[in-house]
Amino acid sequence: MKILHLDSNHPLLLNQLNALGFTNHEDYTSSKSEVEAKIADYDGLIIRSRFTIDKQFLDAATNLKFIGRVGAGLENIDCNYAEDKGIYLISAPEGNRNAVGEHALGMLLSLFNNLNKADKEVRHGKWLREDNRGLELDGKTVGLIGYGNMGKAFAKKLKGFDVDVLCYDIKTNVEDANAKQVILEELKAKADVLSLHIPQTELTLNMINSDFIKGFKKPFWLINTARGKSVVTQDLVNALKSGKILGAGLDVLEYEKSSFENLFTSNDMPEAFQYLIASKNVLLSPHVAGWTIESNIKLSQTIVDKIKTKFS
Repeated sequence: MKILHLDSNHPLLLNQLNALGFTNHEDYTSSKSEVEAKIADYDGLIIRSRFTIDKQFLDAATNLKFIGRVGAGLENIDCNYAEDKGIYLISAPEGNRNAVGEHALGMLLSLFNNLNKADKEVRHGKWLREDNRGLELDGKTVGLIGYGNMGKAFAKKLKGFDVDVLCYDIKTNVEDANAKQVILEELKAKADVLSLHIPQTELTLNMINSDFIKGFKKPFWLINTARGKSVVTQDLVNALKSGKILGAGLDVLEYEKSSFENLFTSNDMPEAFQYLIASKNVLLSPHVAGWTIESNIKLSQTIVDKIKTKFS
């Protein structure tokens, strides 16, 4: 079987697939149309997020047997159409779930203890102890929307704290010893912290909007290590201004795209994003929650193991 790799990954991915007898070709520079012109020659495809695998691409992939995405989600693939064509889809949420859980916890503790703000102040000669009096996580209720690999990993990290962890998921019977599954209304009534662990789907696009936020009984903290387009940024900003949302840790943004840096060099920066980057109670990171030295290895190993199980 011939496999085309469109993104670079940990070397073990190529090395182990070679050892299993697969023929591996790498192409990290060709355009989508150039790849489409030759994809019929391949049985397998390995990608991260270089471009969208749509119907036109899949129609050209007449011999494709599987697509492996070295990441947690498959939103850049037309999954229904691929499956209709008998293409086996592989993702690797097991590979970076621990990293995401640790990152979410780190963001939450940093927000509660003003670590980002205090660090900047000390570096500028300010010693403002009372202004940086923190909150303790113990005694709080943490609500998780989405209780798959990522939600479960975060709940596991919270076991060392005296907190109540509630989860809401469209699937039934997903609760475990680390989180109690509840209806969305109960989560909104009790949560002090909301953490998102959902894929990007039609159901989750713009899910966290003004109406959704208003449904919470108490002001709350928001952590998003999932997908940026699940949160309507302007509605988040309005809630931060009103105090309905006390602070936000955002590893993902609605504005994510290949030209993200251009927002800072052009006149196109949205006003809502300008507010976020100036806010002391907002913590931002560049979609790296699942991006660790260890997860780089585990993501590739997960893909190899799933290909081996299915095709060797």
